[in-house]
Amino acid sequence: ARDWKQFHKPKDMALSLALEAAEVMEHFQWKNEKEVKGYLKTNKGEVADELMDVLGWILLMANDLKIDIPDAFEKKMKKNEKKYPVAKSKGRSTKYNKL
Repeated sequence: ARDWKQFHKPKDMALSLALEAAEVMEHFQWKNEKEVKGYLKTNKGEVADELMDVLGWILLMANDLKIDIPDAFEKKMKKNEKKYPVAKSKGRSTKYNKL
């Protein structure tokens, strides 16, 4: 209805995704764990809105790029299983190349 498809270039959609993700991060910037907990009591809806903006760009990009999200997710989880074997990574936040 808005004729916005003409603006859906992969580069611009990726930039929009990153910008929306940054807006999510702004809600948590400079806050410790206790402050975040209190902040979310009154601002959870705003955070939800920003998360939905991120999800919207992800879904739009996946659609335009013909990426099957459930299939891509499953493949990515299989890659992660190999990169982060339970025996080496359980309970650790170490990056795969340092395990």
